[in-house]
Amino acid sequence: MTTTKTYRLTAVAPDAFAETCARVLFETVKNKPDAVIGLSTGRTTGDIHRRFAALVRAHNLDVSRLTIFGLDEVTGVSRNYFGACVWMLEHECVNDLGIAPENFLMLPLTSDDWERDCDAFRAELARRGGITLLELGLGENGHIGFNQPGTPFEQRAFHGRMHDYLEARIRRETGTPDDIPLGGVTLGIADVMDAYEIMLCANGAHKKQALTDALWGPVTTDLPATALQTHPNLRIICDTDAAPDPV
Repeated sequence: MTTTKTYRLTAVAPDAFAETCARVLFETVKNKPDAVIGLSTGRTTGDIHRRFAALVRAHNLDVSRLTIFGLDEVTGVSRNYFGACVWMLEHECVNDLGIAPENFLMLPLTSDDWERDCDAFRAELARRGGITLLELGLGENGHIGFNQPGTPFEQRAFHGRMHDYLEARIRRETGTPDDIPLGGVTLGIADVMDAYEIMLCANGAHKKQALTDALWGPVTTDLPATALQTHPNLRIICDTDAAPDPV
């Protein structure tokens, strides 16, 4: 895999991080009202989504043709669980934006045929023109979505196990007994790389090493985010605490 390193990196003060990322989302929709935007959930992105919704409201931007979808989903939990990705996106921005149900796409929480449902999700994104912009968070071990270290770069959307620490936390929060399976479903790395533009967001000193390795380390499945080095339209926004070390 050839590394091009053609990305654009913007490092801002910590208090400007969420607003800077939100403005990228806002400008994307402003310039392309029928955009298909993928959002990630987690500690990094919640404030970004709230600020995005606030910008849309403040400028009275028409989002009637906008499609929002989630990168991944926890499986085996209730839709009303506050840690479900669908719940987070609804409460962070989708409800405030007034996105029509048919324009809010999520991978399922349960399924009797994961391969079928993953293929259907991918097909629907393609039917809408493909991914205009995909927002990504960055795990400290370099994971993106539920693509943990070791995930092949050619992997398409799939269902699998989540990281042990995450599963243990979700079982505690939901009271789910050990005999009920939990997991995660996610777009694969190959699907991520199909996005027209990717915005990788990272903040906090605890993300500095992961971001440095993702941008400057060897491209390897041991650190899934290194695949992004080869994307032709990658934008990285970080705060100064997470800013990668120079080569």
